Amino acid sequence: MSHSRKPDRQREHQANERTFLAWLRTSISLIGFGFAIARFGIFLQQLEAVTASSEPPASNSQLLGIGLVIFGIVVIILAAWRYNRAFLQIERGYYRPSRWAIWLLSGIATLLGLLSIPLLMRQPSPTKPTPSSSPSQLRRY
Repeated sequence: MSHSRKPDRQREHQANERTFLAWLRTSISLIGFGFAIARFGIFLQQLEAVTASSEPPASNSQLLGIGLVIFGIVVIILAAWRYNRAFLQIERGYYRPSRWAIWLLSGIATLLGLLSIPLLMRQPSPTKPTPSSSPSQLRRY
């Protein structure tokens, strides 16, 4: 008499949960980096406004930071969707991996990385002399 055993899917579900948590950690990191970059951009604008008596230009770091925060939120949504999809496939016994999300997220991360290069290459602008400033107050970069 042969007993047919139900497949033990506990390990597959635990692996699915670990994968979801890895996606979640990544999205939290993206949101944190985005917030830090955006806030640092505001700090740089205020510093330029204090050192140079002209209106500082709009900062691209704020746009990059906001982009990273939005990207992190999208990753959370995608991670939850992929977790649920894998959960149902494991339960039904026909798991089929999908690579489109990996390619999509890799492309977006690459694009955001490429957009950050001009921010890293930007040279600080020298302070402009004002009529009220003395030579000892001027700094050269």
